Amino acid sequence: NVAAGTVLPGYLVVILSVLMVTLVVVVVAGNALVIMAFIVDKTLRNQSNYFFLNLAISDFLVGAFCIPVYIPYNLTGRWMLGKGLCKVWLVMDYLLCTASVFNIVLISYDRFLSVTRAVKYRAQRNMTRRAVFKMVAVWVLAFLLYGPAIIFWETVVGQSVVPSHECYAEFYFTWYFLLSASTFEFFTPFVSVAFFNLSIYLNIHRRNKNSSTCCEDEPKNHNSKKQKDPTGWSVFFVKTRKVSSSEPTAISAVIEDDEALSPSSSGDPNTSHVFLQREKFSPRRKNSRLFQPTASCLGPGRRTQGSRLSRDKKIAKSLAIIVCIFGVCWAPYTLLMIIRAACSGECVPNYWYEITFWLLWLNSAINPFLYPLCHSSFRRAFSKILCPKRQSVQPQIEIQSC
Repeated sequence: NVAAGTVLPGYLVVILSVLMVTLVVVVVAGNALVIMAFIVDKTLRNQSNYFFLNLAISDFLVGAFCIPVYIPYNLTGRWMLGKGLCKVWLVMDYLLCTASVFNIVLISYDRFLSVTRAVKYRAQRNMTRRAVFKMVAVWVLAFLLYGPAIIFWETVVGQSVVPSHECYAEFYFTWYFLLSASTFEFFTPFVSVAFFNLSIYLNIHRRNKNSSTCCEDEPKNHNSKKQKDPTGWSVFFVKTRKVSSSEPTAISAVIEDDEALSPSSSGDPNTSHVFLQREKFSPRRKNSRLFQPTASCLGPGRRTQGSRLSRDKKIAKSLAIIVCIFGVCWAPYTLLMIIRAACSGECVPNYWYEITFWLLWLNSAINPFLYPLCHSSFRRAFSKILCPKRQSVQPQIEIQSC
């Protein structure tokens, strides 16, 4: 990563300084809030949420270390911290950005499993050891991708190509290495994230379609059964999620809306509380409080076809945003980095590279809002941190914002 070699005019230095400091504040504050939520609220500590924590840690360190160290270099065009710190900064920069990408892939894969293999996933979701292993694997793989090359490239080649007043990796103009590394850092993760999120949407769409068929057929089947059997079970609906129970719980983790359970609810959020009572039915009892026993058609959770279509569109839009933001933040830098290396830096103006470089760090500011902050469980934890007085006054109400 090369800083601009020219001295910038004063007004531009001020504008860029304000923008850079603002980015640092947003990155640090947003990701620190996610980390604090885990400390404050123990109910967040399940497998899928640990991956959000891992993402927040990598993005937090980007804002707390990588960007602040780069700001003076970017504004002055000279690296003044010595070669040793340059190596440390490069290792941390490549490590944290790559770990952030791998964490996004891990989150998408976890969501994919939670929807496509819901039963098995729920049985394993509290296995902390498995989650910790995946988190550690992300950091190890992220380091192995660039770390050894940054540290040992100069020793293997026999000389350094980096001037003393600049700081960038020795392989910066080695296009075949960058192309190979970018395959693992961007191209493969992007295709994976797109595949997982598309599979999630198609799975949800299919379930909603099946649920619609079920709810259309159920009343006929139930009426014919009631006529044949004078006695049966009356089902008294007490409380359930508004999300159709034909969909796995994890779908609410894919796209959270205002239909989540309140904080006062306990137990498995996928569980509907239903009482069964044996009664005799009489043809004269027309006003019997009877609900269809099919879970997917229970009570107020029943949806029209239009509302299901609306939900499908909302899910598709949210998942598309995840994929698009990841692509927009990473694709320009990856492509320009390879092109720039292939032509020894002479075919791409430096300011274009700088813009794409900052897009990577912008992704670290967006991630906390794109992932944890979209979940009702995290919003409740954030309300405890940011609005403790309001939370104590209205403990039964889920506070969406302050």
